[in-house]
Amino acid sequence: MSRNYKFHNKSGLYFVSFATVYWLDVFVRERYLSILANSIDYCREHKGMEVYAYCFMPSQVHLIFRSENEDPSGLLRDFKGYTSKKLIKSIAENLQESRKEWLFWMMDKAGKKNVTVTHRQFWQQHNKPIELWTDTVIQQKIEYIHNNPVQSGFVTDPIDWKYSSARNYQDDHTVLEIDSDSYLFGLAKAGTPLARR
Repeated sequence: MSRNYKFHNKSGLYFVSFATVYWLDVFVRERYLSILANSIDYCREHKGMEVYAYCFMPSQVHLIFRSENEDPSGLLRDFKGYTSKKLIKSIAENLQESRKEWLFWMMDKAGKKNVTVTHRQFWQQHNKPIELWTDTVIQQKIEYIHNNPVQSGFVTDPIDWKYSSARNYQDDHTVLEIDSDSYLFGLAKAGTPLARR
């Protein structure tokens, strides 16, 4: 992994993207998307996760986040570990999941190629964390996250994508709460490294 893709500043603000193995389109059902949203809610409430922007795509998650406990790597590891178990269980129990055998076959195949996985692998291992230092870079990443569904041709306006903080930036917090964007931009103004609250 490149030095550019590591969590060097433990109190820093990061943009991360992570995807399912083989880019499987798992997040096309409400029950699976709800697991992601509920897991972020839990991490915000109990694990010190601050979330400033997000978008759940069919095979990928984009986040701008910060670890209040100065452990971004551990926080993301725990989030991915927990969600992978919950999602695999939900797929197994979903009687309407017509792709179940195929999804598990692909996850088993990925798990066999990875010495750190004992069974099925849900997420790709890399997160590609990029530390955000300035208001300009923060704004670029927010726009990238919010425009992802538009670029993919799913919607014509970012706020029409249900699982995106584009809605939060329009004062719609019905799907998922995020942390204050005014605080987010205040972080960059506080200097380098990003100051804690």
